[in-house]
Amino acid sequence: MLRSIKLSAGRLLKQGEGRRFVSVDPKRGTEFIFSRLSDTTKASPLIAKLQQECWDGYVATGRGCHTLFQLLDTDSSGAISWQEIRFFLENVRESDINPNARKEVLESAAEGLITFPKFQQWLIKATKVDQGLKNTFAMENYQASIGNAPKPADSGHSWNKHTMSQNLRRMQYAVRGEVVIRADALAAEGKKIIYTNIGNPHAVGQPPLTYYRQVLALCDLPAEFGVENPQIASSFPADVVERAIEMKKAIGPAGTGAYTNSQGIMDFRKDVANFITMRDQHVAIPSNIFLANGASHAIEQVLTGLIGNNRDAIMIPIPQYPIYSAIISRLGARQVGYYLDEESGWAITERELELRRTTAVERDGLDIRAFTLINPGNPTGQVLSRDDLEIICKFCAKYDILLLADEVYQRNIYDENKEFVSAKKVAIETPGCENLQLISFHSTSKGFIGECGRRGGYMELHNIDPYVQTQLYKLASSGLCSGVSGQIMTSLMCRPPMPGEDSFERFTNEEFAIFDSLKRKAVSLVKGLNEIDGMTCNPSDGAMYAFPRVELPPKAIDEANRQEVTPDTLYALSLLEETGICVVPASGFGQKEGRVGFRTTFLPPEDELDKAIVEFKRHHDLFCQKYA
Repeated sequence: MLRSIKLSAGRLLKQGEGRRFVSVDPKRGTEFIFSRLSDTTKASPLIAKLQQECWDGYVATGRGCHTLFQLLDTDSSGAISWQEIRFFLENVRESDINPNARKEVLESAAEGLITFPKFQQWLIKATKVDQGLKNTFAMENYQASIGNAPKPADSGHSWNKHTMSQNLRRMQYAVRGEVVIRADALAAEGKKIIYTNIGNPHAVGQPPLTYYRQVLALCDLPAEFGVENPQIASSFPADVVERAIEMKKAIGPAGTGAYTNSQGIMDFRKDVANFITMRDQHVAIPSNIFLANGASHAIEQVLTGLIGNNRDAIMIPIPQYPIYSAIISRLGARQVGYYLDEESGWAITERELELRRTTAVERDGLDIRAFTLINPGNPTGQVLSRDDLEIICKFCAKYDILLLADEVYQRNIYDENKEFVSAKKVAIETPGCENLQLISFHSTSKGFIGECGRRGGYMELHNIDPYVQTQLYKLASSGLCSGVSGQIMTSLMCRPPMPGEDSFERFTNEEFAIFDSLKRKAVSLVKGLNEIDGMTCNPSDGAMYAFPRVELPPKAIDEANRQEVTPDTLYALSLLEETGICVVPASGFGQKEGRVGFRTTFLPPEDELDKAIVEFKRHHDLFCQKYA
């Protein structure tokens, strides 16, 4: 970015529009370029372009604050005048700047000059993208942690909100945001909380599958207390012992406490490859499999290796699972949302994809590097059809875009008329997609396993440049390896007990009980929400969530604006305080302007979920009465 600013500044100098000054900040080793410009030059289209370019860089990377200030300070006075800040605000896209910050800086500039420290503070407000992230409760927890000691000002810490990574500051992860922080505080005070904010099955009562736990236990136990113990047959089924012996041999004599190959244990990757081959009827090979600490970690690795500059962009569905927007923001790239059609059951259309890409590329000058699909949908619960997947695959192939297929809920499909089809299968079988670059993700945290704490999962690389693959291996090596328990669980997920083995009947019965319960709960929750006046909710055909839309009285919207929170944050906090139910505001997932809602899981036990449905209605009636 700075290099392009230098080149553009050089063009200005050649045109005789100003004198160039270069100052070096010895602390950062950064060159700052600024010009003493005439009034005519201040309105120059080149200056406007420079300011927009520098601002784009700051929005994407969180870096370049000093450079931006120097560029705005066109008369080199050490402060920004009213005319200079007004000119800047006219040049940059209004959507990039928090409206309250825009208003504040214009009013401040009208009264006097804006110095660099004040400008730095304003940048924090200007790039605050979600009003619901004040994190009041986090600050209360911080104050409690330091006891009676006075809370130091920002200047009391060298590492503060101004000097920290601005990408981290702007990063959002609503699934564990302000509402959850408040829920934890209430729980600590003794209030019963029903956590429906996150897909964490075991935390809300889903039982673990016995076979998985038995094999894992024997893998961890020293041989003399486990697989080689003379009494082992009286405690564990024979197939469990055989599988544990096989896995211990694959792990090696050092056991589960030692590092493994950075890509994952080869025999476990073979199990994953065989699983994919059987599922898709197309060959998968172990060398293209990376075992990871859950799908989220694998996604982060891919995006880390993919994003190269502040014009790189990733297309993500809106609504989306917030791990994508969080990682994209932290890595300094842009997100380009393609909207799912709620009125059509969260459908994907080719027209929408083309529209969003054209806007991003031709208007905003972005480079679309990857496209993310989530199937089944989170938070929306829809199951993509083969036709949907063909639209996506052809779109990505047409524009040479890497396709990222988040398929962690592939076993969670409750509509008997729908089935999971992998993006890889469709890509291989669709003419024109022969060279499509694709990475797919799966996890042991979802399905009927729910072993979130094991952090197990994998990614499969398909048609990825061999050099890039070696670099991803290098990145994996920097973290040494994924957790061995997660690797074991991933192998077990991909190769469960088979018909005729001792554990098969029990395993099948346990899985069916979990599936059948989830299916009933998906139907009952959506039905209950739709019976509440002012709520509408599409069916949850897959995954673990409902994503209702909520109509709020105008006075509630006004109150949210007064408190500087989103309307659905106000609603979710009220629901929590009144009922103890912890949901996630829909704004944390992205939604169309004017929509209000929330995401809730249907994971709690059925009797508890039935009570929650009653409480949803009671609270909604009270809330609407309060703001009538």
